[in-house]
This record gives sequence, C-alpha cells and structure tokens, in this order.
Amino acid sequence: MTVEITLNDGNTIPQLGFGLFKVDPDETQRVVEQALEVGYRHFDDAKIYGNEEGLGRAIAASGIPREELFITTKLWRDDQGRDKPAAAIDASLERLGLDHVDLYLIHWPHPGDGLANDTWLAFEELKAAGKARSIGVSNFRIEDLEGIAKVSATAPAVNQVELHPRFQQTELRAYQEPRGIRTEAWGPLGQGKYEVAELPGLVRVAEAHGVSPQQAILRWHLQEGRIVFPKSSHPERIRENFDVFGFELTDDEMNVLRGLDDGTRVSTDPASW
Repeated sequence: MTVEITLNDGNTIPQLGFGLFKVDPDETQRVVEQALEVGYRHFDDAKIYGNEEGLGRAIAASGIPREELFITTKLWRDDQGRDKPAAAIDASLERLGLDHVDLYLIHWPHPGDGLANDTWLAFEELKAAGKARSIGVSNFRIEDLEGIAKVSATAPAVNQVELHPRFQQTELRAYQEPRGIRTEAWGPLGQGKYEVAELPGLVRVAEAHGVSPQQAILRWHLQEGRIVFPKSSHPERIRENFDVFGFELTDDEMNVLRGLDDGTRVSTDPASW
C-alpha cells in the first residue's frame, strides 16, 4: 500500500496516485474502477479534463468509504478571481457527486491575468467552508508563489508541476520545499514525448531490479519524496505503475536518474501561457 505524506495543514495524501489527464470521458468510469481494484485510492482530476462525472460514477459504484479516498480537482482559468471559485467548486462537486474534495488546485497561474492572488484568497474561504480539505496550486513558478506569500500567510499545501527525469525543477523545489510546499510531479514519465528506455543508464538500473524503466522512474520519484500520479487507460500498465514498492534504488542508482536532467520541458511553460 502506498505511503501517506503529511501536508503543511496536517492532512495526509497518498504519495502514489492515479492521473486522469486525457482519459476519455466515456472510458473514465471503467479506468477508475480498474485502478481502484489494483489499489489506487488517490485520483487527480480537473474541470478541464471533462471527466469528473466518470470519476464520480466510479466512486459511487465502488462502495469504498469516502474517507479512504483522496480526490483532487482543479480550478480552470475562466473561473479565477475572488468571486468565481465558489461556484466553480460547487459545479465540480456536483459532477463528482461529493460534498468536498481533498485537494483543490489553481490549475495555472496565468500571470498575464493578474488574478492568482485574488483566487488564492477565495481558496482560503473554500477551505474554511469545508469544500476542500487542502488547497494548493499547479504550474506555479517561484515568482507566482512569492505573489501568494505577499497577500496570505497560508502557503499552498502542494505545487503540482511538470517533473520527470529530463526536467527536474531543482530550483523550484529548493524554494518551495523548505516552505512546506510539497512537490507533486505531473507527467512523471515525460508524457510519452521521449523514449524513457533510451535515457542513459536507466535500462541498467531497471534491469538490476527486474522492473521496467517506467517503474524505476516512479520509484525514483517516490524515494525523492515527491507525490506522483502516472496515468494510463491500459489495465496492464495501471497494475505495473502501482507495483513499485517491492524494490529500492541505491544511492548510485538515484544519482543516475538525477543526472538525466537536461532542461527538456515537454509541455507548456507557465511563463508564456
């Protein structure tokens, strides 16, 4: 069973979760039910993914007590500001069939809008109202986090960012982690934009433990203390991605993966979008 990590507000989160980005809405219930059967209890969703309803149906059909599940969703750009987040989270909760989420995130900072700080103040109110047990951000840069710190004493519980062997966000992690902001890695395997098996030394590390290169990467994330949620719609990969607790990488093997960082971002730069 996955490890629980304590957040800066005292709540806990399963370190290994399941991502729903690009999961077909028509397939979401089936995919989530398969993930639940494997053992996942942490699911990462967002309004813009268009599949909150499918996640909600799977939760309702599972019979698993609500307190055993950890559900994240995210506020989209159109709903930022001081006044809109309350209606946005209510709409997400209706789609999910829940009365609260465990984590609510500002999906992107959108620095050109200048709304992130006001949105954060609204998020504090949502937490106080019990709509979200924890609140955080996604794709925030250091300057975006500094903006929040100027208007609020409440630090985000997490910052969910692109992070994989070729893009390790070292500077950002060094800033936020001493401040109690946990790092969540999305796209932990590079989103299929490069062949992980071709990363120098990775195959050797994986073969030493009889696992796939993808499993070795996920194990590296976990041992570095990050929260991570791979995604797949394929039953065999869903199982494989959860089977990462029966081995441990050595310090030398961890350093092999740390040495793969070459600054290659495979998705959108939040500074320009």
